[in-house]
Amino acid sequence: METVILTQEDVKRLITMGDAIDAVEEAFRLYALGKAQMPPKIYLTFDSGDLRAMPACLMGYAGIKWVNSHPENPKKGLPTVMAVLILNNPKTGFPLAIMDATYLTSLRTGAASGVASKYLARKNSKIFGFIGCGKQAYFQFMALKEVFEIELALAYDVNENAAKRFAEFCNKHGVDCRIDKIERVCDCDVLTTATPSTKPVVMNDWIKSGTHINAIGADAAGKQELDERILLRSKIVVDDLKQAMHGGEINVAVSKGLIDESKIHATLGEIIAGVKSGRESDDEVTVFDSTGLAIQDIAVAKVVYERAVEENVGFRLKLFEI
Repeated sequence: METVILTQEDVKRLITMGDAIDAVEEAFRLYALGKAQMPPKIYLTFDSGDLRAMPACLMGYAGIKWVNSHPENPKKGLPTVMAVLILNNPKTGFPLAIMDATYLTSLRTGAASGVASKYLARKNSKIFGFIGCGKQAYFQFMALKEVFEIELALAYDVNENAAKRFAEFCNKHGVDCRIDKIERVCDCDVLTTATPSTKPVVMNDWIKSGTHINAIGADAAGKQELDERILLRSKIVVDDLKQAMHGGEINVAVSKGLIDESKIHATLGEIIAGVKSGRESDDEVTVFDSTGLAIQDIAVAKVVYERAVEENVGFRLKLFEI
């Protein structure tokens, strides 16, 4: 038996955002129903950053993503985040594929917001705000464009050039995008925040009733993007409760004793599975706290691997004698 080796270009060829959204939605549903295994992340920490091991098993596949976060890497000509995923047959343990997961990570993160917005945003949402216009904003935009008819995008970034590049990307994809002040960007139907901030960048007074917020940036203890008062008035939905309380958008409010587990309405999987309700009125403010789960990685890797086999894409390697 041979292992399929897939580069980033291979991965891009084999999966679309629509595919990723469908796969991630099903992964969340299975996880909520107890039909997926996902042990906690394992960290190796260094002065320069960290490495994380993210294992999971679902949909007939097992696997692990090995991903780094090194903020100073761009100065060395390397990406801040790089990832490799090994996909295994759980019945035998055989490594079916080794693939780039850097692109997959960005794709599945965007897909999760697309799924969350499907269940939590108002169905007639037309105006979409983006705070933080780095790489992830592009994937967020493409996911939301799969789910909604976007009439107008609003963009803000502390780096004006980043905002301009993002606006050009939206315009090329048929959506008018305007760069504006941060408080005006918050005047929208669906707001996406994707910044590395450790203090609130979105204030409570800027968020009107009925807004849905995808909070993407907080992925470690001490990080936050939203004024805690927003959380206190919102229906909060998380991808995973433990992970969110430790390092998601809610982690600072939890550490201050402002909210506890009882304030969390549901996991996204519980809503998809019909165990908990999604949006219940047009006046609710809803927040999706996205921390990123290994089940998402395996779900999209499944699509990539099966397409690679079907289309004979990638390099076949006999890793060891059987």
